Amino acid sequence: MTYTDKLTKAVRSSGSLLCVGLDPDPARIPAPMRQIYSDEAELVFEFCRRIVEATKPHACAFKPNMAFFEAMGSRGWETLERVIDIIPSNRVVIADAKRGDIGNTAAKYSEAMFGHLGADAVTLNPLMGLDTLEPFIKDDSKGVYTLVMTSNSGAADFLKRRFEGRSSLSEYIAEELSKLQHRSAASLGMVVGATQTRDLSLVLDANPNAHLLIPGVGSQGGDITELTAVLENYGGIPVINSSRSILYAGGDSEEWMSASAARALDLKVELQPIMKGYAEEAS
Repeated sequence: MTYTDKLTKAVRSSGSLLCVGLDPDPARIPAPMRQIYSDEAELVFEFCRRIVEATKPHACAFKPNMAFFEAMGSRGWETLERVIDIIPSNRVVIADAKRGDIGNTAAKYSEAMFGHLGADAVTLNPLMGLDTLEPFIKDDSKGVYTLVMTSNSGAADFLKRRFEGRSSLSEYIAEELSKLQHRSAASLGMVVGATQTRDLSLVLDANPNAHLLIPGVGSQGGDITELTAVLENYGGIPVINSSRSILYAGGDSEEWMSASAARALDLKVELQPIMKGYAEEAS
């Protein structure tokens, strides 16, 4: 099954374009959980397990953020493996790694994300050159989401600056990804921020059929109405990520799982105008 096939099925079976970001910060995990689990690794695993259980009816994908697991050292990697194992097989797993390196180093990153963890897709940073993507693009069952127009304000430092006659470096990267897709087995998608809707049109025009991973909805303040308008005629499948606004929706309440599920459902409903034809065969 190709990555596009799996993503399409995940969207249709969930009836949703929502991706739940798994950014487990032990200090923010609800107090009722912290009172039960004193071991940090078990706390993080159980929190993520319950988040997945609560939100899986409303999400097509889950995106573990590598940094939150790596911060726990060797036990963090083990915890990440356990979390990925409990994500339903009919949902997409995106390893949020933002790796970017050359030659055999990139090959080892690919081996870690795809071979060892078994992720369906990975986020990559292209600023060392597009050759850094090469080890990740050989398998059509895998997806790559390359940073193109990120949701943070620092996108203005490089990605929004004019480059080679284009409106921005982001537009140039999008064009080059479109060319690279012709010799890539893997699906080459783009990371574009929901907070950058005013700057996205030219970027999306430069690569109109790539799948999108869109962070910035929720705590970062991305506007879903503006996003819907920008994506109205877009050809790829847009997956919209929310992390903190779902994970910590219930604060320290005993009912935090219900609050997370409710927030995920609310976002699923809010994103329905973007679904267009993606929901035609939803079950």
